[in-house]
Amino acid sequence: MRRRAFITLVGGTAAAWPLVAHTQQAATPVVGFLYSSTIDSFHEFMTAFSTGLAETGYVEGRNVAFEYRVAENHFERLPALADDLVRDRVGVIVTASNVPPALAAKAATQTVPIVFMMGGDPVEIGLVASLARPGGNVTGITVLSGEVTQKRLALLRELVPTAAVIAYLVNPANTAFSAAWLKEQAEAANRLGVRLLMLNASSPSDIERAFATLVEQRAGALLVGADTFFVGRRDELVALAARYRIPTSYFRREFTEAGGLISYAATAVEAFRQTGVYVGRILKGENPRDLPVEQSTKFELVINLKTAKALGLTIPPGIFSIADEVIE
Repeated sequence: MRRRAFITLVGGTAAAWPLVAHTQQAATPVVGFLYSSTIDSFHEFMTAFSTGLAETGYVEGRNVAFEYRVAENHFERLPALADDLVRDRVGVIVTASNVPPALAAKAATQTVPIVFMMGGDPVEIGLVASLARPGGNVTGITVLSGEVTQKRLALLRELVPTAAVIAYLVNPANTAFSAAWLKEQAEAANRLGVRLLMLNASSPSDIERAFATLVEQRAGALLVGADTFFVGRRDELVALAARYRIPTSYFRREFTEAGGLISYAATAVEAFRQTGVYVGRILKGENPRDLPVEQSTKFELVINLKTAKALGLTIPPGIFSIADEVIE
């Protein structure tokens, strides 16, 4: 990983953001990115982030620099990577898509501003004091994924009304999938009249075993939990769902574009753009404690009609009418 000498914020930012005033010695700020997965899995979203950042006047290579630290799906590496960014004295730390990087960054520093983009409730997780007044050095963009997951369950139930059991694949290394959170989703499934079969996977071999288990347990459909590990195994998950003929709901549109049946999620591109805007505002001197946590309000439902036909499914008119995109 290329390392750069510390570069700091411009001009009068020291007065506006006192927590990092002691580090200012140069002209160009550095934004540090902390990911739990790989850079490739966020390539297209970096364009959206850069767009939002540019709206505040910052362009990489011109007046801002980027540093990346990636855990390659080894969550245990995140604390050391976060500490590394702090030692490099970056101006802002950005964490993306799931909870563990944000928690690792917060544990590493109480002074460097942190901007997260993730699912889950940041108040419940302990990242911020409140959505309106975050307090401390942390703010960001969130998707309240509990509600989104329940919407995905309801859509899957409507799509496959004969499914008495719906499997739910999660990565146990992701602290967002707490016991309380999983219980809440199981209760939501119960209200829909189905049993939720919990399946864990944090390695490729786990995924194979999970599919074998859902077949053995006669699950009628599958819900893939939102986790960056699964993004990196997108093609494998889609192929296994096709092999076992299991109707599957995904948390990003890329899965549906790759042949998955259905996806419902916040528009991640917009969330990354908003993240870029927040980073730019902080670089200009605003304090993260005063920037309210924004909740993504744009969601999209994508259906792969070709996959539905291959599975022998008919898309109900109610779902078809609200789809943002139908892939044929």
